[in-house]
Amino acid sequence: MQERSLPKNFVWGAASSSFQIEGTIPGDGRGPSIWDDFCAQPGKIIDGSNGTLACDHYRLFRRDVQLLADMGAKAYRFSVAWPRILPEGRGASNPIGIDFYKRLIDELLQKGITPWVTLYHWDLPSALEKQGGWRNRDTAYAFADYAAYVVEQLRDRVDHWITHNEPWCVAVLGHRTGEHAPGLKDPLAALQSAHHVLLSHGLAMQRIRALAPDAQAGITLNLNPSYPATPGKPEDEEAAVLFDGDFNRWYLDPVFRASYPQDMIKHYEKQGILGHQGWNFIQSGDLSTIAQPNDFLGVNFYSRGVMGDRGPAEEAAKADPLRYTGMGWEIYPDGLQDLLVRLAKDYPAKAYYITENGAAYDDHLTADRQIHDPHRLRYYALHLDQVAQVCARGIPLKGYFAWSILDNFEWAFGYEKRFGLVYVDYATQERIPKASYKWLKEVIAANKVFDVL
Repeated sequence: MQERSLPKNFVWGAASSSFQIEGTIPGDGRGPSIWDDFCAQPGKIIDGSNGTLACDHYRLFRRDVQLLADMGAKAYRFSVAWPRILPEGRGASNPIGIDFYKRLIDELLQKGITPWVTLYHWDLPSALEKQGGWRNRDTAYAFADYAAYVVEQLRDRVDHWITHNEPWCVAVLGHRTGEHAPGLKDPLAALQSAHHVLLSHGLAMQRIRALAPDAQAGITLNLNPSYPATPGKPEDEEAAVLFDGDFNRWYLDPVFRASYPQDMIKHYEKQGILGHQGWNFIQSGDLSTIAQPNDFLGVNFYSRGVMGDRGPAEEAAKADPLRYTGMGWEIYPDGLQDLLVRLAKDYPAKAYYITENGAAYDDHLTADRQIHDPHRLRYYALHLDQVAQVCARGIPLKGYFAWSILDNFEWAFGYEKRFGLVYVDYATQERIPKASYKWLKEVIAANKVFDVL
């Protein structure tokens, strides 16, 4: 590594999501979500926990905004909880819910922090799941109506909108593998859900353009660059293309090209998961709706895919914090640059933002209540070095949001995994900035990446 400067006006921020930090407050009018329902099923969350309290951000948001301000963050990416706004998913709104976000945004603006609002980060209202959830095409239209209501309420305060966070996770983890809510293991449901989420993105973009024509709007995709385990080996090369198609191109192609990749269409058909109905859930005009012009693409990057007969990494290797994070994800910062170069070539956008990047590790309080997290700090340094190199190549990478500002409810892992720049003592809700937070504060202030290795 060497010291590298970032472009002037580079956007430095941190991210969070509603269900992971807010908590559910009795009597505030919020309806249940699919994640409330999922947490209530025994065995679904590793530590048996739920999001009832989480980080109590709903009541402690001013404290958390101050942490962002103290770090020097120029932007904060957070999500709005659909069931907090429309408890039944559609129809009557909850004024207490929308008022919370107005107060949060006012606090951010007062501190000079730009709000970046994600409209959907996985907490679908339970009432809509009972009607088929994302398998039901009508949910796409319900989402567009919800998005329009939120934009109408907040457009005087918000100029940056993200429709969806990680449609792959919604479709695959929620409907194919069952690891996430609603917990289905149905490959056809995964394809239906992926399409309806993307359709809802296009519909919502149309509503955003009509209601806030000067706003910046786009979508966030989680993307993993794909590599063959043995370059030049046909089987591995083919497996890498297949992984890329399933993980990346199935979402990039509709958004940027108004089409699904033909090789993946043939692959899914060969798997025999479509049944007699075939692709009838994709209707005429859907793809042109999905491919609305975006002002930016949000990119969530954590690791890469290595495909072939190499097999999974040995547990001994995963225990090495210099090679794997606490999630068991390989640390491969070069993949971030490889990914952005590929996107600029194949899916050119007006701007790219890293909307999530970070690492989970086991953090422990010292006797003087400090958190030393050198492995996370190293992770950030290596990846921000790649960010600076991408910018130097002239690729329009305009900002970086660290995941996450706070330790939080990490979905099916409960509270066992800590991604935060700030440690949360869940028993007391005390916030303790980690060493990585203090280092990133220096980086933001200097607008350059320092060698810490």
